[in-house]
Amino acid sequence: MTPRWEPNPDVRKGRSVVHTLHAQLVFTPKYRRKVFTGPILTRGEEVMRTVCEDIGTQLRESNGESDHVHLLVHYPPSIAPPRLVGSLKGVSARRLRQDFPDHINKYLWDEHFWSPSYFADSCGGAPLAVVKEHIENQKRPD
Repeated sequence: MTPRWEPNPDVRKGRSVVHTLHAQLVFTPKYRRKVFTGPILTRGEEVMRTVCEDIGTQLRESNGESDHVHLLVHYPPSIAPPRLVGSLKGVSARRLRQDFPDHINKYLWDEHFWSPSYFADSCGGAPLAVVKEHIENQKRPD
């Protein structure tokens, strides 16, 4: 007998929570320098994928251009986004500087690799208008 619904692999269960949290993160190097090449983006993705696995998250997608990177991360509610960002930026900066010192030092000569800011966007759920309508249509008791 087949189930009436197909399980969603994005929905995860914890001890006291059911969740599906995804975030799009965008990081830029210090001064928005055009430091990234194909091999640097590839190595950065490898490093960030490992960091995600180590802290219990999953890097779903990664790409970038010469002056920024985009990440799609699936994470549990126990991981605060600033902690996730700090881990990703800290480890990747150290590893990329180790692996590509000559190239990176042409663009970034001090100890900082990433800009201190970042962009984060929650994603993967219903559009806000749909969620708002769903909440408005709840049968509130009298």
